Amino acid sequence: MKDRPLFGKKILITRARDQSSAFAKMLMNLGAKVIEFPTIEISPPSSWKGVDNAIANLESFHWIIFTSANGVNFFFQRLEEKGKDLLPPSIKICAIGPATADQIVKRGIRVNYMPKEFIAEAILKGFEKKGISGRRILIARAKKARDILPVGLNKLGAEVKVVETYRTIKPKGAGRLKRILEDEEIDVIAFTSSSTVTHFVQLLKGENLKRLLKNILIACIGPITSKTARDSGLTVQIQPSEYTIPALTKAIAQYFKPSFNKRNGK
Repeated sequence: MKDRPLFGKKILITRARDQSSAFAKMLMNLGAKVIEFPTIEISPPSSWKGVDNAIANLESFHWIIFTSANGVNFFFQRLEEKGKDLLPPSIKICAIGPATADQIVKRGIRVNYMPKEFIAEAILKGFEKKGISGRRILIARAKKARDILPVGLNKLGAEVKVVETYRTIKPKGAGRLKRILEDEEIDVIAFTSSSTVTHFVQLLKGENLKRLLKNILIACIGPITSKTARDSGLTVQIQPSEYTIPALTKAIAQYFKPSFNKRNGK
């Protein structure tokens, strides 16, 4: 239907393939033509040693912080492989945002804290009020991630252990990506993490990015991803106020049709 806000728009999504279907469906329901080119692949850690050690000593931790749904999935997969069904009841759980929290709740586990803003800085602000000096905190995250959270928690007096629960890998296909940008008349490229941006730029190393991205809008899920994009020389036109896939979808729709969301939520 031509009255849909994204009718006729071509949107390139760069999310990992096994996580892109819901995002693609939301965009297509609004009339977009979606082209998928994952610029990251999600893989297990190079070694499970750190995770296994943490699992063997779970009773010693007061909090586990999960900074992504991937971190949750890989951690609990390994927990099951090690023959453990449940977390010790004394451990509290922090999730960085609703998608991460959903993966925890699906396992019948309560999320004790989720910040209002879905970034590491907001977790730190929340923990400042919790009196965590002397508390042991486990952070389950990707191999490559910002250190602001463990550094900040250490400054608050916590004892922090960071374990690599998964890796983000750059896929092959630079030639195909270049052809998509040259031939498909893309309207928007959507980035859902800093890794998707970094790998996108690396795949096009040596190319004239300004020429390839001429007339293409850049949409980023949140401020950290936007900063990575700007630091990489990209101009960001679209960023939602809430850092979720549904909010990013709405922000893209609102860019083309500002009146969108009268009947579709804020």
